[in-house]
Amino acid sequence: MEIEGEHHFDAQRALVWELLLDPAAIEAALPGVERFEETAPDSYSLTMRVGIASVRGTYEGRVEVTERSPLDSYRLQIDGSGKPGGAKADAFLELVEDGGTTVRYRADVHARGTIARLGGRLLGGVARLLVGQFFKSMERQVNERAVN
Repeated sequence: MEIEGEHHFDAQRALVWELLLDPAAIEAALPGVERFEETAPDSYSLTMRVGIASVRGTYEGRVEVTERSPLDSYRLQIDGSGKPGGAKADAFLELVEDGGTTVRYRADVHARGTIARLGGRLLGGVARLLVGQFFKSMERQVNERAVN
């Protein structure tokens, strides 16, 4: 399943870049996150509690940041699993200066187990909802930081 979109921030690209790669900011912005810890440079482990339709559970996973092009783009390799199944994703984020900063993202997501059986439309809707919540939370953090 492919997910793509964009989110605009009324802030300079350097600030958006900094917060999108700040573990504390990410932990505060991820819906359902219980733990987000750096395990090595650009590698993180996480625990999330997520509910998709009637399938709810706690997921353990890892996130790796690769192909950094400072202030311009980076790739995320994400892998997570829990009792109801799991998912693997390859995501690419690009930051574009345009009187603020627009973050364009696209991800290729592969689900496994019960989650995969829910169907792409339902999964796509939930993924877009979670991504939207993440960016709204990051926007609040960016705005707070920009004021200070």
